Amino acid sequence: MDADKRMCGLDPESEYVELAVEVFSMLADATRVRIILALRRHEELPVNTLAELVGKSPAGVSQHLAKLRMARIVATRQDGQRVFYRLENEHASQLVLDAIFQAEHTLSDSPRHHHGEKDPA
Repeated sequence: MDADKRMCGLDPESEYVELAVEVFSMLADATRVRIILALRRHEELPVNTLAELVGKSPAGVSQHLAKLRMARIVATRQDGQRVFYRLENEHASQLVLDAIFQAEHTLSDSPRHHHGEKDPA
């Protein structure tokens, strides 16, 4: 039983705890959170479109995407000269979604997500 906990990383002594902290650190940036929300909504986008959606320069967004790619949060697909970015898996998206829901709790005693309102993305 203890071996099962260690394998899935849920034990407090798991080697995954430090890696989880690195994931949180990677997501502790408003531009990166906005990038993840944009990719969650649109599935796959080129840098220039992402830059427009998050209100930042393409060069700045490229730097954030490079870090997210190194952390295996986003993946790429090349189509000729264009590179398209997508979320590597659903986990970073879920972390961001949960963080947004937690943020809603700080502003309201009755947050939107408790009323069954659909997520716009």
